[in-house]
Amino acid sequence: MRKTYKLYIGGAFPRSESGHTIAVTRPDGTVIAHASKASRKDLRDAVSAARGAQRGWAARTAYNRGQILYRIAEMMEGRRSQFVDELMSLGSPKRQAATEVDTAVDRWVWYAGWADKVALLAGTVDPVAGPYFTFTVPEATGVVGVFAPEEAPLLGLVSRVAPAVVSGNTVVVLASRAGPLPAVTLAEVLATSDLPPGVVNVLTGDKEPLAGWLLGHGDVDAVDLAGAPPLDSEVLGEAAVNIKRLVGQHLDSTDWTSPRAQSLDCVLDLIELKTVWHPTGI
Repeated sequence: MRKTYKLYIGGAFPRSESGHTIAVTRPDGTVIAHASKASRKDLRDAVSAARGAQRGWAARTAYNRGQILYRIAEMMEGRRSQFVDELMSLGSPKRQAATEVDTAVDRWVWYAGWADKVALLAGTVDPVAGPYFTFTVPEATGVVGVFAPEEAPLLGLVSRVAPAVVSGNTVVVLASRAGPLPAVTLAEVLATSDLPPGVVNVLTGDKEPLAGWLLGHGDVDAVDLAGAPPLDSEVLGEAAVNIKRLVGQHLDSTDWTSPRAQSLDCVLDLIELKTVWHPTGI
């Protein structure tokens, strides 16, 4: 009997509300496992969990968030062979699979190092003519929807999740349709790390029906389209209902093993800049 993987929502591993599953196959069509097929109700639960965790996660010190990302990298490295085997089962040559896993680990470390430096680069004391100071400080955007890229189901996912959570955002991930196993194994890593429940939520299944619901959900503040399937104007128009931020469109054909796939801009895309005015002499 093939294993059936569950969803990852709010730090727990529930079955899909629909009870449906999808087959995970090798390139030759051999079934190697089953994954839960997320429904609209599962998506709503994931967004609710992300919203509930966002304020507490953003309130943590940047140093603490960075240390947690370092811990995730350490735990991923401890399960390196499992990740490599899963990528190989999806058709990646052994060397390519090993490179993808090692690069994903390094990418967590790279973004962890930025945790306590983003505010120094993005924030500033603004020069003004008057008896007051103005400070511009970065804040997390909030709840972010992430489409995991199909061409690199592990590295592409890490490359989009890490820059989102390092600044205090929480995420709802729609995992690769063809290769969800690395995403659900990463969920197991996150569940046993120091990452608070609800910061990252992983849904498996078909991206197309979930895309419209994600873009139209009023409690999702931004959506990363780097790994999104082709979406028509009607679906994209759902994001305009609550002026949702859309990022990552230019990364749909990125070579995820390239250093170009990691950038401070990926962090800055998902922060808000708040300006505070303060009178002098007080």
